Amino acid sequence: MTGRVLVIAGSDSGGGAGVQADIKTINALGVYAASAITAITAQNTLGVQAVHAVPAAIVKAQIMSVLSDIGADVIKIGMLANGGIIKAVIEALNESNFDGPIVLDPVMIATSGDSLLDEDAEDLLFNLLVHATVITPNIPEAEELTGFRAHHEIITGLQGFCDAVFLKGGHAEGETLTDTLYMGDDSFEYSSKRIDTKDTHGTGCTIASAIAAFLALGDTLPKACEKAHVLVHQAILDAPKLGSGHGPIGHHKMMKP
Repeated sequence: MTGRVLVIAGSDSGGGAGVQADIKTINALGVYAASAITAITAQNTLGVQAVHAVPAAIVKAQIMSVLSDIGADVIKIGMLANGGIIKAVIEALNESNFDGPIVLDPVMIATSGDSLLDEDAEDLLFNLLVHATVITPNIPEAEELTGFRAHHEIITGLQGFCDAVFLKGGHAEGETLTDTLYMGDDSFEYSSKRIDTKDTHGTGCTIASAIAAFLALGDTLPKACEKAHVLVHQAILDAPKLGSGHGPIGHHKMMKP
């Protein structure tokens, strides 16, 4: 294996999203995955039944433990659950002097519609955005973060906090699904035919982890986003059709593009 990614995220008992999806994706791409668990969820394809946040001090200890020994080329951040955990992650990043790329997926709402971030923690999330190399919100998350609905206002608002925004287009309408990377004055579009399916659980976690893994392998951010888009599109086609709700995508068939 080449490349190391540290995943900071919550656990999904159903295995379709969260740390489980992250590790499956990163390993499938030939990259080593370490983890710092932020929350334990009771979760399946129908929704999130319970959430237990890990104490902030333990989250910080996990991050420091990994970075002080194994190290990481890239950090991927997902579910953070509450403000205390966000503060702990910021402290760990500062104290470890981590200077590699950070892919931040601002996980706020699960595919099922369940909330995965305390309302009081949303303001604190902006303190973390400034550490990110790229953030990967979907359209509802971008609207929630900025308070805007107009596309150009959303992007301008988010770019005020970080260098790059990878806006996922799954919630838009139309036969074509387009993810867009905004880097300063440049933008890159990645489009594919929309797939009519309910089996999309974990797509957000997966595409962010794929971007992180490709960065760890040395790809540029635009190329990493392009490969991640292709990877997730194929994984949706390869969904194992499990559960009676929003089923997981096909991590079991993933291959490097």
